[in-house]
Amino acid sequence: MRVLAVASEIYPLVKTGGLADVVGALPPALRRLGVRVRTLVPGYPAVLAALPEAREVAVLPRLFGGDARILAGRVHGLDLLALDAPHLFARAGGPYADAAGADWPDNAQRFAALCRAGAAVALGALEDWRPDVVHAHDWQAGLVGAYVSSPKKRPPVVFTVHNLAFQGKFDAAVFAELGLPQGSFNVDGVEYYGGVGYLKAGLQYADRITTVSPTYATEITTAAWGMGLEGLLQRRSGVLSGILNGVDDGVWNPATDERIAATYDRATVARRLPNKAALQERLGLDGDPAAFLIGVVSRLTWQKGIDVLLDGVDGIVGRGAQLAVLGAGDAEFERRLRAAAAAHPGRIGCAFGYDESLAHLIQAGADALLVPSRFEPCGLTQLYALRYGAVPVVARVGGLADTVVDANEMALAAGVATGVQFYPVDAHMLDAAVGRAAALFADPRAWARLQANGMRADVSWRRPARRYASLYGEALASRAERRSRRANNGA
Repeated sequence: MRVLAVASEIYPLVKTGGLADVVGALPPALRRLGVRVRTLVPGYPAVLAALPEAREVAVLPRLFGGDARILAGRVHGLDLLALDAPHLFARAGGPYADAAGADWPDNAQRFAALCRAGAAVALGALEDWRPDVVHAHDWQAGLVGAYVSSPKKRPPVVFTVHNLAFQGKFDAAVFAELGLPQGSFNVDGVEYYGGVGYLKAGLQYADRITTVSPTYATEITTAAWGMGLEGLLQRRSGVLSGILNGVDDGVWNPATDERIAATYDRATVARRLPNKAALQERLGLDGDPAAFLIGVVSRLTWQKGIDVLLDGVDGIVGRGAQLAVLGAGDAEFERRLRAAAAAHPGRIGCAFGYDESLAHLIQAGADALLVPSRFEPCGLTQLYALRYGAVPVVARVGGLADTVVDANEMALAAGVATGVQFYPVDAHMLDAAVGRAAALFADPRAWARLQANGMRADVSWRRPARRYASLYGEALASRAERRSRRANNGA
C-alpha cells in the first residue's frame, strides 16, 4: 500500500511539538507492515538543506504568487516530497511565525499551497508514483480533502487531529484565492463561523478522522472540549476514532541515549542517579541525590496548566521537592517562573526555549514528570517518562488518562500502577497528587515497582502502526464499495 502523508513539520528536520515526532516516527513503523509512506512537507530552508541531491518530480506554476516545484529525496530513513516554493517558505523564523513570534501574515496561502500540492500528488502529478491513501495531519493539511473532493477516482483521505485548539481559521476574503468551487463556501464545506476553517475542512471532507488518543476522540464530541466543532464531530462520529501515539524507541531509549549522562535500562535503573546529578548541576539545583526532583517539559500555556503549576509551586517546594522546568510560550508564565526560581534558589531551575538534549536529560534525571494539562490530545512527554523511569504525575484527561495507570490502592495491590493521576486540574488537586507521589517516592520498593511497570510498558509505534494500516485498508475498501454502488446505479 502506498500512502501520501501531508504535514507542516517532521522530526528531525523541523519541529515545534509532538506533531513532528509523530510524522517522523510513523512511516518507519508502517514500513514494517508493508505500507510505504512518502511525506510532503513545506520546503523550509532546513528541509531543502537536508536534501541537497533531491530531484524535481513535478512543477506547480503560479502557486499563490510564484512558481513552485516538488522535490523528492530521502533523509534519515524518510521518503520526502518537499514543496519548493521560495516565495512562501524561504524565510528566517519558525514554520508558522517570525523570530518575534508573530504569525506569518500569509499563513493561509502558505498552507493552502501545501494542500494544493498534496492534492496534485494524490491525483497523479508524479509520473511514477500515485498514493492509494492520503493521510493529512492537522489544520495545515486540512484543505487536502477539499481539493480532491470532486474527482471520482481519488484516493481516500484520512485526517488526524493532533490538537483541536489549533484550527487555522482565516478571513472569508481568503476563499477567493483558494481555487475551490464556489459552492464549497457553506456550512457543509469550508465555511466556519463566517470565515474559512482549514481544520474544519479536514473534518468535513475526510473519509476517516482520527485523534491521537481514544479518550480525546470522545472528549471532542462534547461542548466542553469540542472547541465549536462538536456538532460536526458528532455528525461524523461514525468515521471518528482515537489511535494512541507511540514514541520512536530508537531515539528515546535510555539504554543507548547519547544525550544523557549515564545510560541504563529496566534492570539497571539505579544507574539513573548520575543523570539526576547532571540535571541538578545544569539547572542550578542543590546537588541532593535524596531530593524528590520533579521535571516539567512543556509548552508554557494555559492548555498545559502552567498557571496551575505556578499556583502550586510553594506547595511543591514546601514538601522539600525540587522542580526542573523546560519550555517556552506565554511571556507572563516565563516571567512568573523566573520569579519562582529567584525566590527558591537551589529548589527551582528553569530553562526557556527548545532544547532536545535537555529534554532527554530531564526524562533521565527527574524522579517524576509532571503534566498538569487542562486537555491533552495524547501527550508524548508522559510516554517518554514511562520509558525513562520518571514516574508520570498527570491530569486525568485525554491521552494522559489512556496511558498512565493511577497508583490507587487496587492498582498498587495488583502491581499494575505506573504513575499518579489527578482531577480536576487545580492547585489543590495538583498538590494532593504531588503529595501522593512524594509518599510513594519515600518508599523505595513501591517507587521501584512504579518505575519498572512504566519501563515495561510498550509505548512504541508497533500497535498504533497496525491500527493505522488497518484504518487505511478500511478507507480503501469503503471508497471502492461506494464506487461500485455508483457504477451499478448508473448501469
